[in-house]
Amino acid sequence: MKSPLLSLPGAVPAEGVDEGVAAHYGDLFREQRALADGTGFVDLSHRGVITVTGEDRLSWLHLLLTQHVSELPTGQATEALILSAHGHIEHALYLVDDGETVWAHVEPGTTDALITYLESMKFFYRVEVADRTADTAVVHLPAGSIAAVPEGVVVRETPYGRDLFLPRADLEPYAEKAGPPAGILAYEALRVEQHRPRVGFETDHRTIPHELGWIGTAVHLQKGCYRGQETVARVQNLGKPPRRLVFLHLDGSEVHLPVAGTELRVADGAPDGRKIGFITTSVRHHELGPVALALVKRNVPVDAPLMADTTAAAQEVVVEP
Repeated sequence: MKSPLLSLPGAVPAEGVDEGVAAHYGDLFREQRALADGTGFVDLSHRGVITVTGEDRLSWLHLLLTQHVSELPTGQATEALILSAHGHIEHALYLVDDGETVWAHVEPGTTDALITYLESMKFFYRVEVADRTADTAVVHLPAGSIAAVPEGVVVRETPYGRDLFLPRADLEPYAEKAGPPAGILAYEALRVEQHRPRVGFETDHRTIPHELGWIGTAVHLQKGCYRGQETVARVQNLGKPPRRLVFLHLDGSEVHLPVAGTELRVADGAPDGRKIGFITTSVRHHELGPVALALVKRNVPVDAPLMADTTAAAQEVVVEP
């Protein structure tokens, strides 16, 4: 869904999964600094929005999600995953309940598959699932923002900022009052700095929650009765995940960033060095320079220097080996 804010001065459209909103508005680092300082906003109106209503909504979602939501307090934000039967990550939902309705935003292009799954699991529960993407836009206000929130708008407040579920018809008028816009590239740079994984970026077809540090934040270990729970419990109690998320400081002398999917090798001097992982997201940060998130094999020494193609990379631990 193409955002009307692409008509703002300097807007450059994003590509790929984030197509439909602005990559930036002419000055990537200025936009990053503004967000870091708690000013401006990010147009996330390309993200999918779903709602779940009905008196059984929380108890029903509790059976399907990795998070403990049966007694989720009104207004408290949380995040949760939906796993495959083998424990692999399929969806991430960013949730809040307003007392009558659970609101969630999800990755662009995943709404139909998510709703199909949820509808198949309704059985006798008193719930209604709806796709609200056409009439609701997600807007992100950074942590520390004092921008006003329109009355009646559902807000999901987290340590990283506030996500507003704004009527899509109000997106342009709100943008005029919310301060300078920042593009998705600025938002992504701060996400990488904060070591926050994203489905479709830090995940592939076999990613399990332990690899990305989602245990505790999106996966509650004191509940069962959800698809893939057996894998979560087995890895938690009996073993270690095969891979781990790392934060990489990249050689700043390189002109081009290594793109997502670039293979990582141990920098041992051998031209055909052992492949130990791959870049998942790479960005240019206004203070840290070129940085990235990556998945590497669990047993790679945390102090091992790495190479991403021709770019040297130093690890920072996100998930412990």
